[in-house]
Amino acid sequence: MADKAAPETDPAVKPEKRYPHPASPARSANMKGNKRANTKPELALRSALHALGYRYRKDFRIDLPLRRVRPDIAFTRRKIAVFVDGCFWHACPEHGSQPKNNEWYWSPKLAKNVERDRAADAALTQAGWTVIRLWEHVPVPDAVAAVVAALAPSAGTSMDDHAGIPAIDPPGAR
Repeated sequence: MADKAAPETDPAVKPEKRYPHPASPARSANMKGNKRANTKPELALRSALHALGYRYRKDFRIDLPLRRVRPDIAFTRRKIAVFVDGCFWHACPEHGSQPKNNEWYWSPKLAKNVERDRAADAALTQAGWTVIRLWEHVPVPDAVAAVVAALAPSAGTSMDDHAGIPAIDPPGAR
């Protein structure tokens, strides 16, 4: 009789992930309703930016050498990535809360979310992107101001010296 490896020792068999049982059907429905994209704070920010005339890509996949990243809002020409982070899912220091049920599951999960955020920030920065992270509780006018400030041309640059090409009519020539 041939010896067969036990399923838990066989490298071809992936271990099952242990998910906690929901505390109630209502909690289960609540968690299923959480969206990855198009959250209310994100929609409010996008709407305000669009009303000001800004155009952007939403939930745009950026394939970087180190990892794949999906900012909530991406200004691809300016290389600006905007993330609107939920207080619970990204462990906001002001409003984030540690769940009391299934703490063994949630603590490592939330820590991994924060770790993934930092890795995404580092990969984007290394690729020349500017990263803006906003908490969902930041008022929309403040969030818009932060994004607009990042989009403003930095001092000393203008369209006249864009890509090293001199302007056809230098300033003051008329």
